[in-house]
Amino acid sequence: MSLRVRIALGSVLIGLGVLALKYLAYALTGSIALYSDALESIVNVASSIAALVAVWFASKPADSNHPYGHDKAEYFAAVLVGVMIVLAALSIFEAAWRGLQTPVPADYTWQGLGMNALASVINAGWAFYLVRFGRAHGSPALAADGRHLFTDVATSVAVLVGVGLVWLTGWQQFDALLAGLVGLNVLWSGWILMKESVSGLMDEAASTDVQEKLRGLISEHGAGAIEAHDMRTRLAGKLTFVDFHLVVPGEMTVVAAHDICDRIEQAIAEALPGARVTIHVEPEHKAKHSGIVVL
Repeated sequence: MSLRVRIALGSVLIGLGVLALKYLAYALTGSIALYSDALESIVNVASSIAALVAVWFASKPADSNHPYGHDKAEYFAAVLVGVMIVLAALSIFEAAWRGLQTPVPADYTWQGLGMNALASVINAGWAFYLVRFGRAHGSPALAADGRHLFTDVATSVAVLVGVGLVWLTGWQQFDALLAGLVGLNVLWSGWILMKESVSGLMDEAASTDVQEKLRGLISEHGAGAIEAHDMRTRLAGKLTFVDFHLVVPGEMTVVAAHDICDRIEQAIAEALPGARVTIHVEPEHKAKHSGIVVL
């Protein structure tokens, strides 16, 4: 079992524990806001399961049907997580509307509030780890799961603030009103996440900084060649695919041209782990004089 799969499995187990704590907090208090918070945790568990399946599938090696690997499977999970965030927001809106229409006094016991706070601390720590791990290891599904958990933490914090306002003012609608505002934040987070995931499915290019780094590496390590042009990049999970045309002198041997390609590929692999480089070698009359000049 790979490290990413173990991390994803840990998300499922932690999500179940947090769900149990939050539902118990709702059962002890009868708060609509705490009910909404627990409801979002159900979505967290479902999202973690989706991320686990995607990470497991993406970790499978390339095969004859998927010669470029299975890394894009993680983007599908990230889209699913975004959809679930939106569903969580709609559920929060529904609960908030009911609370505004028919305020129900809640019993805000220290035991109930303490359990909700403990669940939030666990979520915050795990969310921070997931986002950091996902970015470091190129796992959009785990990073998406972490960002989703951060929205849950924001919900829980807002709920606790609402509880304080209800206790200070005695106005029960504060509870539902604040839940509705948090629902808007959750809805926006879901939209941003789905937008980013769709970009990955559409073969979005690497960032400008990465492309500039690639141009510099080609120029620095392509001694013996004349120029490089028509460089293209695309992202697929933790992988970055790079292809370009390398122009060499017409009299250069295949062995010499291959050595140049090996130097460039090694330099890119060291600077950009997970890169997959394809180089098309061309004779000098194919030069465009508008690409990457080799130093």
